[in-house]
Amino acid sequence: MIRAAGIISKPVCEMVSSVVPPLLEWLRAHGIEAYVDKETQDCIDPRGSSVPREQLAKKVDLLIVLGGDGTLLSAARVLHGHRVPILAVNLGGLGFLTSVTLDELYPLLDQVLAGKHEISERMMLEAEIVHEGVRGERQSALNDAVITKAALARMLEFDVHVNGNHIGRYRADGLIVATPTGSTAYSLAAGGPIVHPDIDAFLITPICPHTLSNRPLVVPDSARVEINFEATQEPVYLTLDGQIGVQLQAKDRVVIMKSSSKVYLIRPPRKNYFEILRNKLRWGER
Repeated sequence: MIRAAGIISKPVCEMVSSVVPPLLEWLRAHGIEAYVDKETQDCIDPRGSSVPREQLAKKVDLLIVLGGDGTLLSAARVLHGHRVPILAVNLGGLGFLTSVTLDELYPLLDQVLAGKHEISERMMLEAEIVHEGVRGERQSALNDAVITKAALARMLEFDVHVNGNHIGRYRADGLIVATPTGSTAYSLAAGGPIVHPDIDAFLITPICPHTLSNRPLVVPDSARVEINFEATQEPVYLTLDGQIGVQLQAKDRVVIMKSSSKVYLIRPPRKNYFEILRNKLRWGER
């Protein structure tokens, strides 16, 4: 049963100010306590009260995300470890993950309150930096962990291991380790395959490899992927979901594993995954 709902939005104030107030009225009219994050509150009334995003997960049974995929990725990390379903509404842009339209919002909310909605469970990954044998804090991501060079650096040279088995030494501009959800993001742009989100796997996709035989690789989600940079002297950066960035130090290693947490996305009505792909990628159009 939904007793409380939170709202997180991309702070595009003109759109948020027209969408959120009637949404708050609708929720309260249906007996649902509503909370908004500071970014949303600043768009509708800076003098009103808000809840920090990091605290929403403890207060709500449903999270409504208004924006694009980037807003959803941020919200997914906020909910880390909490089994709160996300209703993601697209307010513009491509939106692979935020595939619910504004016209579908209220009919879908009716289904949620009636318990007739469907959930798509999405795996997350965790990335850990090991410096001189000391394990650092783990960071989670829904889409991907990306290893890249600095703007003026030459190509990177690094070794990749899966479950302790040496895959090989890569010479490339970087490497993407993606979840199936992230297969339609940076990995796809780098030539990786599209993987259905119901498949439990990691995608290892090199960025502009300097060896033609280096190709994207799909491994089980139980795999422990380790990237070792002892062979390179160039600056290296780790980026999670395109939103959290860390500069690695010399001889650091990055270890990537499946997270124990999942993301629970409410499916839009009468839309399957392949229909979303057709619409977003314009398959079949000339």
